[in-house]
Amino acid sequence: MLRVGLTGGIGCGKSTVAHFFADAGVPVIDTDVIAREVVAPGSPLLTKVAERFGKEFLQPDGTLDRSRLRLQVFTDPAKREQLESLLHPAIRDELVRRADTLQKPYAVLVIPLLVEKGWQKLVDRVLVVDCPTSLQLQRTMTRDEMDNRQAQAILASQASREERLAAADDVLTNDGTLDKLRQQVQDLHRLYLRLAGKQTR
Repeated sequence: MLRVGLTGGIGCGKSTVAHFFADAGVPVIDTDVIAREVVAPGSPLLTKVAERFGKEFLQPDGTLDRSRLRLQVFTDPAKREQLESLLHPAIRDELVRRADTLQKPYAVLVIPLLVEKGWQKLVDRVLVVDCPTSLQLQRTMTRDEMDNRQAQAILASQASREERLAAADDVLTNDGTLDKLRQQVQDLHRLYLRLAGKQTR
């Protein structure tokens, strides 16, 4: 099975692109979803996170206060490294496990930090959703209700636009309408089906 790694900076539109692929019947495995599941209430990993960072990052219902924790680790590289060292091995293992169970021509693996963490070897092609940095900031501040300083800090913690584009096999430019973006996804869908056909022969 052809494995397409979908990545891009915050606010670029990865989730929208993933939905368009899912609408086309393509299996989508999202590491953000896995990241929530591996720290579900009662999980050993959530206990480790609480022990490392403090129980104040747990909400009354026992779930992880992801927004609060994110704000702290994005402004402290050492704490971010600690958190990622706890979460990323479990996320990676579950991502591979789910992909191995699929029997489809191709699947889309949504990995926001694919370039940053060097996970290119997990996929056959890297698909980058790209847009101007100014648009990333605008979307992020609007969607997540954060100020410019917070949004800038998140962008600074990620790979640069140039680094992502250098790693890309395919690029979706998301600076226009949803119809334009959907058409680009449809074009890539046809390409990936052709590539998957060649790969299985």
